[in-house]
Amino acid sequence: MLTMNCSWIPIALVALVVLKTLLWKTKTKNLPPGPRGLPIFGNLFVLGKHPQRNLHRLAQTYGSIMYLRLGFVPTIVVSSPQAAELFLKTYDLNFSGIPQLQVVKLLTYEHKNIIFAQYGSFWRTMRKMCITELLSNLKINSFKPMRKEELDLLIEYVKEAARDHVAVDLSAKVSSLTASMTCRMIFGKKYLDKNLDGRGFKAVVQETIKLVGAPNFADYIPQIASLDLQGLTKRTKAVLKVLDAFFETIIDEHIQLKDENRNKDFVDVLLGFMGSKETDYRIEREHIKAIILDMFLAAMDTAATVVEWTLSELIRHPQSMKKLQKEVEEKVGLERMVEESDLERLEYLDMVVKETLRLHPVVPLLPRESIEDCTVNGFYIPKKSRVIINVWAIGRDPTTWTEVEKFFPERFIGSGIDMYGNDFQLLPFGSGRRRCPGMHLGLIVVKSLVAQLVHCFDWELPNNMLPTELDMTEDFSLVTPRVEPLLAIPTYRLHS
Repeated sequence: MLTMNCSWIPIALVALVVLKTLLWKTKTKNLPPGPRGLPIFGNLFVLGKHPQRNLHRLAQTYGSIMYLRLGFVPTIVVSSPQAAELFLKTYDLNFSGIPQLQVVKLLTYEHKNIIFAQYGSFWRTMRKMCITELLSNLKINSFKPMRKEELDLLIEYVKEAARDHVAVDLSAKVSSLTASMTCRMIFGKKYLDKNLDGRGFKAVVQETIKLVGAPNFADYIPQIASLDLQGLTKRTKAVLKVLDAFFETIIDEHIQLKDENRNKDFVDVLLGFMGSKETDYRIEREHIKAIILDMFLAAMDTAATVVEWTLSELIRHPQSMKKLQKEVEEKVGLERMVEESDLERLEYLDMVVKETLRLHPVVPLLPRESIEDCTVNGFYIPKKSRVIINVWAIGRDPTTWTEVEKFFPERFIGSGIDMYGNDFQLLPFGSGRRRCPGMHLGLIVVKSLVAQLVHCFDWELPNNMLPTELDMTEDFSLVTPRVEPLLAIPTYRLHS
């Protein structure tokens, strides 16, 4: 009886939302073309389980600059290199905003991080600090011995598997390696899975990335946010509790270390900003935890995911694998492992990574937000419009690429297309003001791992599986990994 008496509450909420929809007016002066939407929800349901694919399909009908209404949020979807250049270069400043998402708001202590901070003084200062203290060439080179040490441990593990002729879970091992590297760069030492509530770095990081990337009705229809219809708020609070306890432990450990002679790590640098008067704002403990989360997510899972997809494509395409192995043999020989200093000479490796990032971009949907009303290519873009750069679709643009679904690294021979946001046909790290500052370090890690694993070992799939039978299904999130882990049996091939 009590349930029946209270049943009017959700009905009233829906009625209020309907009323707002009827009263809500969008400026309609020459908006980009797009599909008609439903009342209240607009085009939310077109996103589906694989938004990058569904938006790509719609763009083939409505064009490379397409308008959607996601709930109450005007949204512009950009799906071609030419359109991306307009938003990320020509009008970059106006689209340097970033959507303020409910899940991110919780995870970052009210947007006290960098990745999802609004463009302004705080964002510029903290981004510059991160580049100087973690991502500059000097810092990257200083971590080279550590990267070699961690990579050598992985190779020794795989050599043992090769001796026993057993399959290696490459997804898990690569993720574990990048977690160790990330911890040592940011925290000054390695932490074990038990330090993260026993769930492990891979599980917690992937859950966090899934939550950030999941389309959340609350972001588009704020009136229903408190209902948590998808359970995302509940899941986010559970993950944040684990992450917060971990970060608190790290900060406490660093505060207790009084040795002034030890090398300062990234957390020490962040702690030095606490209470600093160098900026117009006060840096508190929550800022430090939010920025640590930024660096942790950006450094760990992105590189591991790219390596995972690269190895998957090479195993599926034995001719490309053999060609890459031959290049490394000619440049390095079979008497030693690959060094980072060898990477610049490995031209085919560069093509392989480019082709992987074309097919499997690190972030398939790049988010932006308009700061002011503006006109782009004759289309009116309202202030606070959500902008989605469909990097996945741009990598399949038929005016730029032939046989778009084919893995063919040789397409980059003589093309001059780079991965750094200068050429809008390939945007794995974004472009413009909000381009990923860690791309140089990320590419070093990816190329080192791939080169080492294909140089030291031949790979075959378990259970007599053919390369063409390898499951390449992707799991959509902010970073899009494989659904199934990559398992393969190694055979050691070096002479030493």
